[in-house]
Amino acid sequence: MDQLPSKEQIRQWITDNPGLASKRDIAKAFSIKGGPARIELKRLLKEMEQEGGIQKRKRQFREAGTLPPVSILRLLPPDAAGDLFARPNEWEGEDAPLIHVIARTGDPALGQGDRILARLEKVEGEAHAYEARLIRKLGTSAIRVLGIFRRSHEGGRILPIDKGADKEWRVPPGLTLEAEDGELVEAEQAGPKRLGLPSARIVARLGDPSGPKAVSLIAIHQHGIPDQFPEAVLAEADRAEPVTLGDREDLRHLDLVTIDPVDARDRDDAVLAIPDTDPGNAGGFHLWVAIADVAHYVTPGSALDREARKRGNSTYFPDRVVPMLPDVLSGDLCSLHEAVDRPCMAVCITIDAQGGKRGHRFTRGLMRSRGSLHYGQVQAAIDGAVEPKLEPLMDSVIRPLYAAYAALKHARAVRQPLELDLPERKIILSDEGKVLSVAFRERFDAHKLIEEAMVLANVCAAEELIRLKRPLLFRIHEEPSQEKLDALREVAEASGFTLAKGQVLKTAHLNRLLAQAEGTDQDELINITTLRSMTQAYYSPQNFGHFGLALRNYAHFTSPIRRYSDLIVHRALIAGHGWGADGLSAWDVENLDETAKLISDSERRSMAAERDTIDRYLASYLSDRVGQTFTGRVSGVQKFGLFVKLDETGADGLVPIREVGREFFFFDADSQTLTGADTGLTIGPGARVTVRLAEAVPVTGGLLLELIEIDGGALPAPKRGKAGQGRGPRKPARAAIAKRKVVRKRH
Repeated sequence: MDQLPSKEQIRQWITDNPGLASKRDIAKAFSIKGGPARIELKRLLKEMEQEGGIQKRKRQFREAGTLPPVSILRLLPPDAAGDLFARPNEWEGEDAPLIHVIARTGDPALGQGDRILARLEKVEGEAHAYEARLIRKLGTSAIRVLGIFRRSHEGGRILPIDKGADKEWRVPPGLTLEAEDGELVEAEQAGPKRLGLPSARIVARLGDPSGPKAVSLIAIHQHGIPDQFPEAVLAEADRAEPVTLGDREDLRHLDLVTIDPVDARDRDDAVLAIPDTDPGNAGGFHLWVAIADVAHYVTPGSALDREARKRGNSTYFPDRVVPMLPDVLSGDLCSLHEAVDRPCMAVCITIDAQGGKRGHRFTRGLMRSRGSLHYGQVQAAIDGAVEPKLEPLMDSVIRPLYAAYAALKHARAVRQPLELDLPERKIILSDEGKVLSVAFRERFDAHKLIEEAMVLANVCAAEELIRLKRPLLFRIHEEPSQEKLDALREVAEASGFTLAKGQVLKTAHLNRLLAQAEGTDQDELINITTLRSMTQAYYSPQNFGHFGLALRNYAHFTSPIRRYSDLIVHRALIAGHGWGADGLSAWDVENLDETAKLISDSERRSMAAERDTIDRYLASYLSDRVGQTFTGRVSGVQKFGLFVKLDETGADGLVPIREVGREFFFFDADSQTLTGADTGLTIGPGARVTVRLAEAVPVTGGLLLELIEIDGGALPAPKRGKAGQGRGPRKPARAAIAKRKVVRKRH
């Protein structure tokens, strides 16, 4: 044609041909040839772009406010009906269009946060603007960051709250979600990486970072822990009703009780010990362990089941719990509250006077707890301070339980599981979320009694399912690697102890090392180092044993309210005994490997979130004491500095290498020591130190310390000539390094 098309004609053609919208395609469509005409078309397209009528991206033009026919999308949580929706991964402006993702047979499973490449079709008259059909799954969502937003005239910046994060993120105008200056925000990477600061879009505003109880909220978002139940899940839980006896075994005549922490949020296990009247088992017991029957309410393939599998476990913080199941189940219908009928999965275990297991029997029953007790009051009762509530239970419940525990304790001593002694910290908060105190939890025989009963019940569950030849998830803990054992041996020898070498490692060998250190200054160090040498436990359909507990067959059975693994074991028992249609499904069996990985990963996610939360609360607690001195012990050594565990709170802080001393330090990775180039001072794990708190950052949980004294004495001054005076740490000449012999100090 002899003349250029009008702007309206170009706009209409781009709308009708979204996949062929480059400048070359437009020129071809309107028969524009020759240099001058193409230059004029380029000017016209530029003018339309500036007017906002069209947008250009990667050499393609499209109608303003629309998406290309093939786009990258970010999936949102399913709605109440279970339908999947998405937003475009990249969008300029505040109101990104909503996209309904139409699943087809054979498509892979998709969930919140996944990124997909999809073909789009615009729709009219719907709440969503587009329908999408999957081309391929690209993986999880873009890189996410949690931080403090600082507003500027060019949008703003995000200061990450992660320890060690040293780069800020730039937030362009239009991607700030109208966040306020100083607000805690969650953002994700926007666009490809380029030189300079990475670009981000804010996806959630989380409020004042110093506000009450913001600490656990930070961990929840930072680690991606789902804390909001979909409407479909809540609706399903609300429809649940109490269970009647039916075909269940009636256990309501048994004096079962629950014993939990005083602040327990759920009660999923009850116990009872009955002396065995069989003359052939003098001094033995029938030990009952009854567990909440979660499988009755959370059936395979239900909305509750899908959500519980995704969460994997409950996550516990000092100020809140993020439960695996909605509260109507976890806090009520599944919880074994006092004096109410509750469905249960129970095992009656016969033990002899030495705690050896003679047999067991599983059943699906209905129970009624005689008492919701806590560890402190039970221990006080056995020690002589009996509360009126416990007086009727002393002869029938409390004393027999402790007698059965004495037998189990004997069996434990023979088995020799790993005997680590690591005190647990407890953060005490005010109603406003302020840290009032940090203490170490008391540990009573009442705790150990319940632990031994639960371990034995878990063993019985594994053995029962092996006998029935039913698939299950084992709890696996493999023995430590040779490298980690060598590192533990180095620390032990540097502390004056020995760890057996050249034989098959057993927990008994590690217990002998722990016994050597007990009561010495190195006690805590050896316990922590031994713990760090262990592999992480995990779940698997294959059985590789449990090294730490010194058990060949072990599965989790006792906490289905807060662990999905236990629910799988319950279903396997139901299926194996034919106790109902809510047993392990064919889908459960087919996907056991994937389930094992999912819940192992979610367990580690929760542990990291809980640990980070404790660190932040401790930093908040100490933030008013910057400048004060504390005693502690070196818990780790790296070439960049020393990690110190403070005696008072158990908090961990870093002494940067620049604060260790005014000389160069050699780092020996094998012995985990730093040695001064001038003084020969050697610092290793376990050294007693006095430090000054230089900085405490609650939002990251970081503590920076300055070293003042080591092993009760001041740091020795380096010997230098005039050239070295007043210059701080310096690196020795290469020849001096080659000749130097690192001296390892025994503490």
